[in-house]
Amino acid sequence: MKPWILAGLALSALGLSACNQNPLRVKRSPCPAVAVPLHAGQLTRFDPAQSRNADAIDLTAQLVDVRGACIEGSDYLITDVSFTVAAQRRDAGPRREVYLPVFVALAQGGNVLVSKQQSGVMLVFEEGATRAEARGGGRAEVHRSAVTLPAEIQERISRERRPDEPDALIDPLSNPQVRAAVRAATFEVLVGFQLDDASLAYNLGK
Repeated sequence: MKPWILAGLALSALGLSACNQNPLRVKRSPCPAVAVPLHAGQLTRFDPAQSRNADAIDLTAQLVDVRGACIEGSDYLITDVSFTVAAQRRDAGPRREVYLPVFVALAQGGNVLVSKQQSGVMLVFEEGATRAEARGGGRAEVHRSAVTLPAEIQERISRERRPDEPDALIDPLSNPQVRAAVRAATFEVLVGFQLDDASLAYNLGK
């Protein structure tokens, strides 16, 4: 996968949210965010394959209802991903099965590919139907130590700030050292279609 595809859908690599009890205090979730990379969430197939005319579109598919569930173990954070592939074919013909490859990748800091698994879904267009859906899933694991911030950085981020303090309204992430540490300890689980060069170029040109 191209690094810029990973960066294209970087979900706030920081994963910080305001604490309900104190708006000047922030907390960070170690669980990876789940996202669909830019240009990898749709797939178009043509017949004939070399054509790119609208009337040659054989079927289109997109990833929808992408979800992630994080299981926090003592050593690993496990993210179980589920998704639906919704597709539409051009002609309501006979029953047809179509296999579409899908990847689940673990990225660090928005642009470093750590691991990648490829699977897929089998779509079944029943006779006379133009639409089909299939559910798929995957799993990604990251060691807890990799998402644990150094104690000094964690203290800067999570310490309580009183309104009368000089740095009360200063975002701790404005400090380059803090920002770099948080980025290195942030992971994303990315889900997308495994596209060939021609399919990726078509998506880029839309």
